[in-house]
Amino acid sequence: MNIDKVNPNNFVELEEITNFLKKFNLGFDKSVDYTVVARENQNIIATASKEKNIIKCFAISSEYQGLGISTQLLTHLVNKMFDEGYYHSMVFTKLENSELFKNMGYKEIAHTDKVILLEMGNKSIDKTLEKIIKKYDIDTSKKRAMIVMNCNPFTLGHQYLIERVAGENEEVLIFVVEEDRSIFPFNIRYELVKKGVAHLHNVKVLEGTEYIISSTTFPNYFLRKEDDFLIEYTKLDASICGEKFGKILNIDRRYVGEEPYCKVTNSYNTTLKNILPKYGIEVIVIPRKEIEEKAISASYVRELLKKDDFDKIKNLVPQSTLEFLLSPQGKEIGEKLKLSNTPH
Repeated sequence: MNIDKVNPNNFVELEEITNFLKKFNLGFDKSVDYTVVARENQNIIATASKEKNIIKCFAISSEYQGLGISTQLLTHLVNKMFDEGYYHSMVFTKLENSELFKNMGYKEIAHTDKVILLEMGNKSIDKTLEKIIKKYDIDTSKKRAMIVMNCNPFTLGHQYLIERVAGENEEVLIFVVEEDRSIFPFNIRYELVKKGVAHLHNVKVLEGTEYIISSTTFPNYFLRKEDDFLIEYTKLDASICGEKFGKILNIDRRYVGEEPYCKVTNSYNTTLKNILPKYGIEVIVIPRKEIEEKAISASYVRELLKKDDFDKIKNLVPQSTLEFLLSPQGKEIGEKLKLSNTPH
């Protein structure tokens, strides 16, 4: 048996892996940056890939399971991560593979009836949330509400939702999606939110972390992609929110904005309403703020940015956001947007 690295530019090798994964009802994720295969008599018998510190596209033929091949493949990937400076790895896999990863030292974050998310290394979700508690001086004896937002960019719609939630709760935690897959980078989105809610003294703006709406827990969010994995991703992300964020931070309400446009986000909201009450978290949907009978959305602001239509934009965003959009850095993002076809 040989373990080989796959050449991503070799069409024949990629097609071979793709066909192998199809046997397991898996697709080859084009976002991976490193792939290895195990071969017996030149035929693929197992494969595993990674994207940064995330293990993906793992599969092994049934007749070769239990022979240590999986451990060899995964050890190869973990060593590659170490070489690249990643000392914390995560894996999203089918539930039946969980014992294999647990035997390697991975610990469960959350699972659904079909899939499981595990991690190993110098970080953990519990440690991450404990750091958040200390950094933002969160009193976990008190109940609080949470909102998760991407804010690409921050609009009057976002501000309206947060003001509504702040008026109904003693404390509100705003988790800004930390994944940098949006046209507006995380550090800019984070600062725009902080400026936009500075007048609300019971609101804390936090980093979303890699455990909520990230490329690990919910990659479809960034792709606006509806496929067979969508429901499992949404269930997993919701379970993490309830089991970890809800319990550790003492959250009893999660607010979401009504979603009239995006089917992926709407599906996510539906899953939250089905799952979070099991953890004692009430899910409250807030109708979107409208101007001229049209719901305010960040996607509409981005459309207007492509046209440099600031006359309309100024009615859709807070002054702090408008000032940024008119700044040299904001204009630069606007120019990138004109050349981009990304949904985010």
